[in-house]
Amino acid sequence: MLAFALKRLGLTLLVLVSVSIITFSLVRLAGDPAIALAGPEASTQEIEAIRLAYGFDKPLPAQYASWLGDVMRGDLGFSNILQRPVLDVVMERLPVTAKLACLSLLFAVIVAIPLGVLAAVKRNTMLDRAALSIAVVGQALPNFFFALVLILILGVKLRWLPISGDKTFLHYVMPSIALGYFAAPAIMRLTRAGMIEVLDSDYVRTARAMGLPRFRVVMKHALRNALIPVVSLTAVQLGFMLSGSIIIESVFSMNGIGRLGWQSIQRTDLEVMQALVLIIAVIYLALNYLADLVNGLLDPRLRVQ
Repeated sequence: MLAFALKRLGLTLLVLVSVSIITFSLVRLAGDPAIALAGPEASTQEIEAIRLAYGFDKPLPAQYASWLGDVMRGDLGFSNILQRPVLDVVMERLPVTAKLACLSLLFAVIVAIPLGVLAAVKRNTMLDRAALSIAVVGQALPNFFFALVLILILGVKLRWLPISGDKTFLHYVMPSIALGYFAAPAIMRLTRAGMIEVLDSDYVRTARAMGLPRFRVVMKHALRNALIPVVSLTAVQLGFMLSGSIIIESVFSMNGIGRLGWQSIQRTDLEVMQALVLIIAVIYLALNYLADLVNGLLDPRLRVQ
């Protein structure tokens, strides 16, 4: 297991270096960062002063090495727009998005996995078709539209839940449902497909022939193997939720990194945009690494491969 974990860690670090190069390059390819920082009204002298102050006059490899060194020391730059260190701004907003993503994933898993198991056990019945219909509707509906429907019904008409903000747990209920409902269909379909494959396997037939209770066969012998690909997908979905929260946070006026990203794009705040892309990529890669480790524990054959 240790060799498997180290090999996966090495691959993750290689991908992380590639992501850092792409993140660094994208900001430079978008235009002259000195002009973007100086603003449209800046004079040539002011632009040149910013270019010298931030090291934009140096070759790109030297700029990348300097930027990466700062990042590894925890220095993500300084936002001229907000007049604050970028790390402080991001850390202030990150807990809101992390809480939203975790609650959304919890909602998606609680709904999708039992529904996927039931659809597989009751395949080709009304229950199976109803579960697939829910999955199709969930994938077809844009999450911002579903969020607006929730606001109209639960917030405006029934007045059960607050429609904006992030102060209390109740503020997270509707955003979590809107974000989680978008992720649930993929988890449900993969659970159903995995369960159908496992339920048709020889060892499950043998377990049934030995007279084991059906519930035990499904929950103990079939579900464990069927969940292996679901673990990877769930980690990916959590990464998508972090990056996809930009829409939901804007709809519900939540002060997370998603809304911060949207505001940074509008203000052309390059330092914040660059930091957010890098942080989301690091979280995404870390989740994938953890998913690989969990899969390795669930299925020892993956460690050999």
